[in-house]
Amino acid sequence: MEVCYQLPVLPLDRPVPKHVLSRRGAISFSSSSSLFGAPDPRQLSQRRGAISYDSSDQTALYIRMLDVRVRSQVGFEPERRSSHPYLFIDFRTLHTRLGCGSASASAGPERRVHRLLSFQRYLHSSRLLRGVPQQIPLHILDEAYTGQARCMLEKVGNWNFDIFLFDKLTNGNSLITLTFHLLNQYGLVELFQLDMVKLWRFLVMVQEDYHSDNPYHNAVHAADVTQAMYCYLQEPMLAKSLTSYDILLGLLAAATHDLGHPGVNQPFLIKTGHYLATLYRNTSVLENHHWKSAVGLLRETGLFSHLPAEDSLNLERELGSLILATDISRQNGYLSRFRIHLDQENLFLSNASHRHFILQMALKCADICNPCRPWELSKQWSERVTEEFFQQGDIEKKHKLEVSPFCDRQKNTVGNIQIGFMTYVAEPLFAEWARFSDTRLSQTMLGHMGLNKASWGGLQQEPTPVSEEREPSRAGTDTEDAAARRNGNTATAAGGPSSKEIPQGSRES
Repeated sequence: MEVCYQLPVLPLDRPVPKHVLSRRGAISFSSSSSLFGAPDPRQLSQRRGAISYDSSDQTALYIRMLDVRVRSQVGFEPERRSSHPYLFIDFRTLHTRLGCGSASASAGPERRVHRLLSFQRYLHSSRLLRGVPQQIPLHILDEAYTGQARCMLEKVGNWNFDIFLFDKLTNGNSLITLTFHLLNQYGLVELFQLDMVKLWRFLVMVQEDYHSDNPYHNAVHAADVTQAMYCYLQEPMLAKSLTSYDILLGLLAAATHDLGHPGVNQPFLIKTGHYLATLYRNTSVLENHHWKSAVGLLRETGLFSHLPAEDSLNLERELGSLILATDISRQNGYLSRFRIHLDQENLFLSNASHRHFILQMALKCADICNPCRPWELSKQWSERVTEEFFQQGDIEKKHKLEVSPFCDRQKNTVGNIQIGFMTYVAEPLFAEWARFSDTRLSQTMLGHMGLNKASWGGLQQEPTPVSEEREPSRAGTDTEDAAARRNGNTATAAGGPSSKEIPQGSRES
């Protein structure tokens, strides 16, 4: 359990009253001196657990609290996390520990401290100090990033939007900046009377709860899915039918759809007896985890606490319905229902349940849209998701577990995984989406995917020392299994040769 600390709000030039006593978790201290002032002559030595300190040195205490918070986030509690002996592993640090030894493991906390301090400086907010009222600026970007980043936000509806560049321009805060911008652009902040401090705090916490050590399932992926979702919301069929409530749900679901993803798939959690698999009875384990994590942050920040209780609960349930739809093991069911609606021409977006279903399909498309991006972007995503597969395979080998399909880096390549994924998972979905919304954007996505698939096919013809010959039919079957085993945390595909040969699906805000 993550431990959070709340400091009393007092002037820095005045001593803290003796009666102020703070206790959070297993740490208790007396604030008998000014926060950063000279030590009080009455010094008390305190010891709680393995931490001993002089309570008069509040500066040192604060630094220790920072370190405790970071280690409590990175640390691991085996009796709660899993009953399996192999899973004395923290998913947030296992990738760096596995390949780089103790040096990387020791560098992990330092990186997290740097990231935390960066948030405090850049966002004027920190989860350590979430109880302290902050004057959150209403502008979206820090002045140093305003130019290029704001220029990119003006083209946020362009299908060629480079989320990797945007993440760099926003100092690694692409998910916060993008989601805030879109909510504000739609007027949802004012319409739903969202408190700016609560909203900002919620977005900070969402971004923090994505594991940056994951090659693929991280906050940048969530930002990319949110941007894609925005493109779909701008399509004529949806733009003229969706309500503001639908749009709010769609954007929140996109931003939180992989919240807290551990970087391994559902079968791995099940076969190692992970506590999440037990908690959700081996059914849509990751998606349930993402949904409940999002609900937890909504309640912790009180973002919708001003709404009637029934409305807030309905929003949480519908948010879960959208996130659970990203479970790829259930894709055939959703796809069959979509085809029946399209064949019978009985999708009526004036009906609230039909609009919700279309939001589910839009989120599914956004979640696996990487094969439909231009080659330069798609290739990066393909390499990232495949590396995440391979890192899971490395863990399984290390702990003498059966290696999951497509997770053995000695037997698979990026190309054969992506070609199979596009053929059996992505193409059927986007073909039906194009039937529903036959627009320039839909044709652009299908065009990119065709070129990307051909490009990977060309690369497959080149000699690769680690690849093994596979029959096409077997590759397809394995790809479907691999997609299903991810249970909604999609293995996205990669791109093709030249995006200049097809029209760019630019959407107007």
